[in-house]
Amino acid sequence: MASFTERMIGAATLNVKTYEEVEHDESALPQAMAVVALSVIASGIGSAGFGGSRGLVGGLITAGVGWVVWAGIIFVVGTKLLPEPSTKADFGQLLRTIGFAASPGILNILGIIPFFGWLVRLVVWIWQLMTTVVAVRQALDYKSTGKAVVVCLVGFVAYLFVAFWLAAFFGLGGMALGR
Repeated sequence: MASFTERMIGAATLNVKTYEEVEHDESALPQAMAVVALSVIASGIGSAGFGGSRGLVGGLITAGVGWVVWAGIIFVVGTKLLPEPSTKADFGQLLRTIGFAASPGILNILGIIPFFGWLVRLVVWIWQLMTTVVAVRQALDYKSTGKAVVVCLVGFVAYLFVAFWLAAFFGLGGMALGR
């Protein structure tokens, strides 16, 4: 069994074996949630570059609530609306895989860098979308990556909707756009 750090690196590098390992390791849920927590904290710190303490708080709440919404939408769409005959995943399996898929989010801490922070955040968003596609494909036993992309994009649109409204609530409209 791989260490916590090895699992994070494996997930970030799209290693299918890593996703299969955490999917089947019921004891990996606390680790997966730790990855999400680290990613959320990094996002909050990175958001401080956009709005100081409001950016920090808004970034923490937006990243945390956004991830929960994204995970919930992925579960419903992936298991109830678009399952394949081979889909036999439970919520725990999905949470473990997409929890580790949040590994690149730790780099959101670099969002605090003036002038380049928005670019880092954009790259991390795209990277996390890719890791989540692999996580969903493995957890839901999809034969098609295309189906996993559709499921993740539906969830990502919901995430962006929540992020936009929360950023607006905290007076950080530019943060939602990565500015």
